[in-house]
Amino acid sequence: MPVPLAGGFDYVTVDAAHRRVYAAHTAANSLLIVNADSGAIEHQIAVGPMHGVAYTADGSKVYTGNGDARSVSESDPATFKVLRSVAVAGPVDAIAFDEANKHIYADEDDGTRIFVIDAATMKQVATIELPGHKPEYLAIDPSTHTVYQNIADKSEVVTIDPDKLDVATTIPTPELVSNHPLQFDAAFKQLVVGGANGVLSVYDAAGKKQFETTMPAHVDQCDLDPQTHRLACAAGTGFTVFQLAADAPPKVIGTYAGSYRMHTLAFDGKTHDVWAVMVDQAGGTNTGYVQRFSVRP
Repeated sequence: MPVPLAGGFDYVTVDAAHRRVYAAHTAANSLLIVNADSGAIEHQIAVGPMHGVAYTADGSKVYTGNGDARSVSESDPATFKVLRSVAVAGPVDAIAFDEANKHIYADEDDGTRIFVIDAATMKQVATIELPGHKPEYLAIDPSTHTVYQNIADKSEVVTIDPDKLDVATTIPTPELVSNHPLQFDAAFKQLVVGGANGVLSVYDAAGKKQFETTMPAHVDQCDLDPQTHRLACAAGTGFTVFQLAADAPPKVIGTYAGSYRMHTLAFDGKTHDVWAVMVDQAGGTNTGYVQRFSVRP
């Protein structure tokens, strides 16, 4: 489906229960909302030059990290209205929402901090100073509420204590260069993290390395389907799907190669399809598309 207004995208996520695909349409300074059944574009909410997306379990709210606007917003995906916003001290890249403690974690784009927002009041409650520069993506363990944050320049992952709201431990990942994708498999208790050098590693929740395999170089984002334990990773003009296992390294089970630039995607937890946003850079048009892919054995 072609997307109104040309230009690129950032993070994608899917609210499978309420059949919505959310994508950061950075070129349009808006949150793109797509119907997950029909593929139709429902709306674009003008929230600013956004990057990260998260949503509440009941589907009533969607949160966005608004990049150089230095804010985090709460919007109503049914009425397409921005309800509340909170200013933070730096540009926002990825965000994650913990439903249990109502914390929104927003990492600083090319920075050294995580801004913590109380979703109930939409007020900032903490600033977490990180030991390195350039945080890249973050994930939450739903049982312990520990936050895992990539630190790209240090080749490491740090854990954040959800009660103290401070760095608890550091997990060295020396085999990775410029950590980017990061996911947490709650059932396997595995932390899956990749580097721009084409290495994908699996660590346990305590930070002990379990497995290492190869992946395409310069992957930006991966997404995990927690039911099938499949991991999809986008790079260049396509993506690779891995099968995770509790007792074996990730195994490639499929690839897609196209002609449009792709670096973010997300699984639909209901259909187990993959949604991706892509840009046709041929001829300088930068036409954007949102596309659904089926993963089949």
